Amino acid sequence: MRKQNSQSGSKRPATSYKDAGVDLKLYAKAMKRIPRLMHPTWSPRVLPNDGGFAGLFQLDAGSGWKKRNYRDPVLVSGTDGVGSKIQVAQMADRHDSIGIDLVAMCVNDVICCGAEPLFFLDYVAMSHDDPRRLEQIVAGIARGCREAGSALLGGETAIMPDTYRRGDYDLAGFQVGVVERRKLIDGSAVAPGDVAIGLASTGLHSNGFGLVRKIVFEMAGFAVSDVVAGLDAPVGDLLLTPTRIYATAVGELLKHRATRSAIHGIAHITGGGIQENLQRILPANVDVVLEGSSWKIPPVFPWLMKLGNVRPAEMYRVFNMGLGMILVVDAQRATHTGKILGDAGFGHWLVGEVVAGGGRVRIRSRKTRSVCVEPSTAGG
Repeated sequence: MRKQNSQSGSKRPATSYKDAGVDLKLYAKAMKRIPRLMHPTWSPRVLPNDGGFAGLFQLDAGSGWKKRNYRDPVLVSGTDGVGSKIQVAQMADRHDSIGIDLVAMCVNDVICCGAEPLFFLDYVAMSHDDPRRLEQIVAGIARGCREAGSALLGGETAIMPDTYRRGDYDLAGFQVGVVERRKLIDGSAVAPGDVAIGLASTGLHSNGFGLVRKIVFEMAGFAVSDVVAGLDAPVGDLLLTPTRIYATAVGELLKHRATRSAIHGIAHITGGGIQENLQRILPANVDVVLEGSSWKIPPVFPWLMKLGNVRPAEMYRVFNMGLGMILVVDAQRATHTGKILGDAGFGHWLVGEVVAGGGRVRIRSRKTRSVCVEPSTAGG
């Protein structure tokens, strides 16, 4: 039976979108803040399209810019988020760096193919209109794009009060790059005799935060403002350190023919840790043997391991353990590769070698000292 309107015959107040939780005037105010953050990331390859429904990017740039004449271009795409690290940002009410993480997680995947980052798109879903918070988030995204050399071409902001609790938000990113087909890096050239060079991470990056939050907040009862004894830093600072973007490091190597041809594989060390991610790029007839004592492990990892009583194997399975990216290179070009990385300010180590095997990654410890290069200017 159809429900009768109890106010039938009486005049009811008009219902607006604002009554449903979306303030269009506030939304418009927030949107006006975004272009000034995007435009500094643009190069002349971005074509203005004010008021349009899509962003425009010119693959072969026109006059007034260094011409790019692609012969057989392959577009490379990647998408990712930042997982539950976003909940730590909400706890700390700090939203200016989480956008860097978003860009990093996408760009670092795309450059594993040897691709040049072209443009980035973001998706921000929020519980309610908050121009200040949105500006902070997008400012971080823009900063990450500038660091990656990628244009922030556009995005979408969705206000969904019935989907998210008040104050909650979520992020997704989409990166597009390009590489000449003949220069594509896919790991197929990895062979016995190659060596592995690990690039320093800045800490946790954006992986394993389900375990991190359980240990730090649920088991140990820390607050984000608590200072960790021995590390002399608040919990929030340790956990919200932005993910390192490696586009400059890889880009510098690809500029030089000798090092470009020497790079046989690149692995972004994200969820699944060192072994799972490095294994993804290996041919079936080789193994990589890593020397576990050959690189510096950031102090946040031993702290978490002790605090949560986590087994070493689980730490290596979940976290990057200090290596945010691993390059597999021709051993004869390893020294030159390392020099370019050092000059670019990226801490790195010679961490292992490729041997005949079955597509596995093994990590072993040894007491003998390994070659270590860690410039003081490195971000890791």
